[in-house]
Amino acid sequence: MVTRFPGGQDIARKWFVVDASGQTLGRLASRVASILAGKESPLYTPFIDVGDHVIVINANKIRVTGMKTEQKMYRHYTGFPGGLREEQFRKLFDRRPDRVVQEAILGMLPKNKLGKAMGKKLKVYAGDKHDHQAQKPEALALAGRKQA
Repeated sequence: MVTRFPGGQDIARKWFVVDASGQTLGRLASRVASILAGKESPLYTPFIDVGDHVIVINANKIRVTGMKTEQKMYRHYTGFPGGLREEQFRKLFDRRPDRVVQEAILGMLPKNKLGKAMGKKLKVYAGDKHDHQAQKPEALALAGRKQA
């Protein structure tokens, strides 16, 4: 018996557009990370990148629950002594809402070469315009909060 693994021509990557309007940040991020990793594909193999491309639009209309707007902090280290930089969620969201969504999604992917390859298939835009019409992306509806 031979185990067959998906190769280059076996993987047909699709493009999806996800509208983040009114979506909860964590729920959206976990669903998009699952699509990027290929876990919703019948070809899924843990050590091969079989995921699809995802375009997230309207990142500036995302929702967060609880006290995250006041308490959540984003940290990164510059590599220099005393170089730990911190920024509050509210300030980063006002300045770069696409970065907030991107950080949430990339944080749910593996922290290795495979995770970096998966992360390159993610495109996040603050508004409703994107530059990927030539790829003919399909709209992907995520189960979320009903708009009242």
